[in-house]
Amino acid sequence: MKTIDAKGLVVMPGGVDIHAHIAGPKVNAGRLLRPEDHRVDVHKKTAYARAGVGRSVPSTFYTGYAYLKLGYTCAMEPAMPPLEARHTHEELMDIPIIDKGAYTLLGSNWFLLERISKMNLDEMCAFVSWLLYSSGGYSIKLVNPGGEESWAWGKNVCSLDDKIAYFKATPRKIIKTLAAVNERLSLPHTIHLHTNNLGVPGNYDVTLETMKCLQDIKPKKGRKRNVHITHIQFSSYGGKGWGDFCSEAPEVANFVNKHDHVTCDIGQIVFTNTTTMTADGAWEWALRGITENLAWSPRSGSKWMNAQVELESCAGIVPYIFRRRNSVNAIQWALGLEFLLLIDDLSKVNISTDHPNGGPFTFYPMIFSWLMSKKARERMLSRADKAPSEKTTLSDITKELSLSDIVQVSRTSAAQILGLENKGHLGIGADADVAIHDFRIPLNKLNQDYNAIEKGFSETKYTIKDGLIVYSNGKILSNPIGRTFRVKAEVPEDWTLGIQDAIEERFRKYYTVSLNNYAIQKEYFPREELIVTKLQ
Repeated sequence: MKTIDAKGLVVMPGGVDIHAHIAGPKVNAGRLLRPEDHRVDVHKKTAYARAGVGRSVPSTFYTGYAYLKLGYTCAMEPAMPPLEARHTHEELMDIPIIDKGAYTLLGSNWFLLERISKMNLDEMCAFVSWLLYSSGGYSIKLVNPGGEESWAWGKNVCSLDDKIAYFKATPRKIIKTLAAVNERLSLPHTIHLHTNNLGVPGNYDVTLETMKCLQDIKPKKGRKRNVHITHIQFSSYGGKGWGDFCSEAPEVANFVNKHDHVTCDIGQIVFTNTTTMTADGAWEWALRGITENLAWSPRSGSKWMNAQVELESCAGIVPYIFRRRNSVNAIQWALGLEFLLLIDDLSKVNISTDHPNGGPFTFYPMIFSWLMSKKARERMLSRADKAPSEKTTLSDITKELSLSDIVQVSRTSAAQILGLENKGHLGIGADADVAIHDFRIPLNKLNQDYNAIEKGFSETKYTIKDGLIVYSNGKILSNPIGRTFRVKAEVPEDWTLGIQDAIEERFRKYYTVSLNNYAIQKEYFPREELIVTKLQ
C-alpha cells in the first residue's frame, strides 16, 4: 500500500466525459483523412505505455493516456451504428485503463422508421432492447432524427414535422416515441439527442420546440429528466444567415433553467485546427461548402468524407479551423461559455467539446480557466473578433465558477446524468477513481491567475484508477483493463414474437451480414459492467 501526501493539493473524483468521439469506423476514417494530424503530437513508448500519435484524432492508446493525464477516468463514445458496433468495441478495447461505453444510433434506423406509426409500444420496446444488447450499447442516440435517412436520398429535414423521405414518420414522432421507449425500459441514461438543424443560423427555434415536445413524456421512476441535448452550443444559434448570425444562448438557457426534464452538455469550441465528424452527414456536406469558401487548403479545396451505413445511419468528416478573428467562430466560442455560465443548476449541464468537433478534449484545462476567471475571458475577447461583444452577453457576465463547480460540471453531473452511481464522487460507494492536482498558488487567488488554472488542470500529480496509481509525474505507471458499460433491458419474451419474423426477413433481404453474425460476442467485453433494467 502506498500513502500519498496530498497536503496543499486538490483531490477530485476522476473526470467523466459524457460525449467524445473516440472509437469506431468514423473516428478511424478521420485518422486516415488527416495524416498531417499524426505529425502534431508524437508520443514514444515507455515501460507501461504504447507509442501513439494524433492531436484532434489521436490513436486509441494515446487517447487513454491523454485522458489520464487530465485526471479523466471515463469517456463515452456517442455515435455507434449497430452494424459497425464490432469495430467500435474493438477500438474501445484498445483504449487503455479508462472506463468507456457507446451510444447506439437509432434515430434513422429503417426498421423503426417503417413501423413507427403502427408498431405498438411493447413491440418497439422489444426491438430497442434487442438492438441495444446486440450492439453492446449503453443508451439510445438520436442524430438529426430522420435527417440521416433523408440524406441517403440527398435530402434533409428542417422542422420537427417534416415528412422523412419515403417514410410516414416525422422527427417529432421519432423523438417522442424513442423517449417514451427509453423511459419504459428504465434505461440508466435518457435519450441522447443531437437536434435537427444543428449548426444552422436560427436553429434555436427547433431546439426549443424539441425540448417542449418532450414535456409530456413521463420519466422513469426516480428521475426528473427524459432528454439530454448534446453539444447544445451548436443548437443555440440566432439570425437568418451568417451575416446576422448571433447567440440565442440566453433564450435556450432560460428554458433549461425553468424545466427539469432537460440536461445538456456544451460542445464548447476552442480556436484550433481540428477534425469535425458526426453521423449528421447532411451537416458535414454543408460544412464542406463553408470550408471550401474559406480556402482551408488553397491547392485542393476542403477534404470531405461521407459514409452511409446500410439501413441504419450515415456519417461525414471535414477538417476545420476555428479562428478567433472569424466573427462566426468568435460568437460560437463565446456562446458555449455564455450558456454554461447562465445555467443556474449545474447538475443539468456538463463540459464537452464534442471531441473533436469543437476541438480536442485535451483543451479542457483552457476551458476551465475561461469558466473560472473573468480575466481569462476578457483576454480572449480582446484578442478575438469584436462580434462576441456585440452579439452575445458574455462580456456582461461576471460569474466565475469555483473548483467545486468545476467538479460538478466535469464529473458529478455527467455521472448522475449517465446513471453511473459509482462515479463522480468520493467516499463510500465510489469506485476509487481519483485525480490529484497541484495548482502551486493559493486557491483563493486562482481566478486572478488563469495560467495557473490551465497549468494545474493540464497534468495531474496523480491519477488513480480503481484504487491503483496509473499516472504520476508525466508517466503511465500501470495498465489495468478498464470497464465497458452496456445495458440489458429485460422485456417479456412474448413481446419479441410479433417482430422476430420481420427482423429475420429484413436481414435476409437487405443486410450484408446474417442475423446470427450481427450481435457482438462476449469476448469484446473483457471487463464488462452490464446494467440490467426492468420495465417500468
